[in-house]
Amino acid sequence: MPGCTGCSRCATGCHPSSCSFGKSNIPKLRASCNSISRPSPDERTGSSRPGAPAGERPRSIEAVAAGGDFQSEFAPSTINVRLSAIRKLASQAAEAGLLSNDLASGIQRLKGARKLGVRAGNWLTKEQASELLHSPDTGTLKGKRDRALLALLIGCGLRRSEMAALSFENIEQREGRWVLPDLVGKGGRVRTVPLPAWVKSGIDAWSSAAGLCEGKVFRSIDKKGLVWGQGITAKVIWWVVLRYAKKVGIPKLAPHDLRRTCAKLCRAAGGDLEQIQLLLGHASIQTTEQYLGTRQNLVEAVNDRLGLDL
Repeated sequence: MPGCTGCSRCATGCHPSSCSFGKSNIPKLRASCNSISRPSPDERTGSSRPGAPAGERPRSIEAVAAGGDFQSEFAPSTINVRLSAIRKLASQAAEAGLLSNDLASGIQRLKGARKLGVRAGNWLTKEQASELLHSPDTGTLKGKRDRALLALLIGCGLRRSEMAALSFENIEQREGRWVLPDLVGKGGRVRTVPLPAWVKSGIDAWSSAAGLCEGKVFRSIDKKGLVWGQGITAKVIWWVVLRYAKKVGIPKLAPHDLRRTCAKLCRAAGGDLEQIQLLLGHASIQTTEQYLGTRQNLVEAVNDRLGLDL
């Protein structure tokens, strides 16, 4: 639970009664919940509660979670993340006897915000991806590291957290080729990621120049151009991508956009949709389709064929 201190179970959710974060936030949750009444038929139609001051609009837990007019101020994904945190806190508060079961049950039944439409996302063309890959100066140690980093992002579609955690021990040979076997990704899902020859070549160039053969693959480099530390953070990966994207004239580019680029280029090269799903580690093939933009062809848009001109 974000912000938790004083216990070692933050990653899996700690018990409110034994967690300083839970103890400090349970009263706030109870106060917020006590100020929220269940909507009556009149409230559902927008009229005020009986006995409420004139002009007062009904409040909802969703509004408390979002901090105001959540429907207009926040994206559905942001609202759902906040509601998820409230549900988890309420559930554990009920287990600890800090919140009534009825109130906790009501919070658990809250529906998330609906997401209307599909966001297009961002990805690079093959030419842009190639230009980005060749933008680091491989005459320097930092340039070799950054090229290997970009190669893994584009060629294997790894997430930032997976990149930061990657070690040389994770790179093995299976069926006559180099792979990242049993890679644990989002949601604890395990997958095996094949390493294209050019990606492995980039990693070898970096590791050979840096004199590395064990531990984390990517390390920090100081101002003198020397390797130091035991690894890098996901934030460093973000800044590396942003730096080279600006260098090639792409103002906004995130590491996850290179993951989408990997999916797009795989599909354009004739890759099977199911194989792309396995490569990226998606639980649902619908998620893979969103990465590919399968439902809408922006390259050959249907309205380009209207036959009209000005």
